[in-house]
Amino acid sequence: MNFFKGGLLLASTVSLLALGACSPKSADQASKGPAAATVNGKPISQRTVDMIIKQAAGAGRPDTPEARKAIIEQLALQVVVADEAVKKGLDKTPEVAEQFDAIKQSILANAYVEDFIKTNPVSDEALKAEYERIKATITGTEYKARHILVEKEAEAKDIIARLKKDPAAFAKLATEKSKDSGSAPRGGELGWFDPRRMVPEFGAAVSKLEKGKFTEAPVKSQFGYHVILLEDSRVIEAPPLEEVKPQLSQQLQQQSVKKQLDALKAAAKIEIAGAAPAAPDAPATK
Repeated sequence: MNFFKGGLLLASTVSLLALGACSPKSADQASKGPAAATVNGKPISQRTVDMIIKQAAGAGRPDTPEARKAIIEQLALQVVVADEAVKKGLDKTPEVAEQFDAIKQSILANAYVEDFIKTNPVSDEALKAEYERIKATITGTEYKARHILVEKEAEAKDIIARLKKDPAAFAKLATEKSKDSGSAPRGGELGWFDPRRMVPEFGAAVSKLEKGKFTEAPVKSQFGYHVILLEDSRVIEAPPLEEVKPQLSQQLQQQSVKKQLDALKAAAKIEIAGAAPAAPDAPATK
């Protein structure tokens, strides 16, 4: 079962953008750490390469020698082209200056969020409290079932008639007859599920079945006609805290960051040019 059902882990409102391409630091800054390469006497900081690799790892791209080589080559090209831009005085244009400001603000905003997370860790007490809160909302029964989905009611009735003669043929008939491409190769097996996550007609039918029994009348839904076999049922239980601790910690961390950013925004004076003025309050009626 999914401990975080209902969108509890969708706290992604905080999305300060990381830079897609990172410029190498100045020669003075880079000299404080080892250089991964040097371009026309200008070092490319190893720290910059490591930072890009870390960002790529977060997106699922592996840290390999080939990946590092490609990053260094890209940064080297960036240095060469940037030098040419400076020679042409492009760094002094208003457009470029505005982009520099935007990049600086993005980096600083990300640095603030990272520092906030580092200095405001999620406590064990908060984790336990949130776990118990969610755990208390988990109720009901989940079911393990198979089904055969067909297009016409007559087909479903024919399958039911065949099952009454040979109940053990359910998996074989599901493989041969079901139009559910996801479960048919597995003999109609659906695994464990909460009936509330199924279409209403299916959920209602499966919750009325006895273990080992199949529906003796076709169950109609928006997908067609179902024949359902209930294999087992059990009370829904929350997984152990240790199992969900990483996801729960991330969720609370995101909530904490969002709360802090919302507070900063609320305290700021933000004026949007061209925005329509707020409508005056309507006069009170007597």
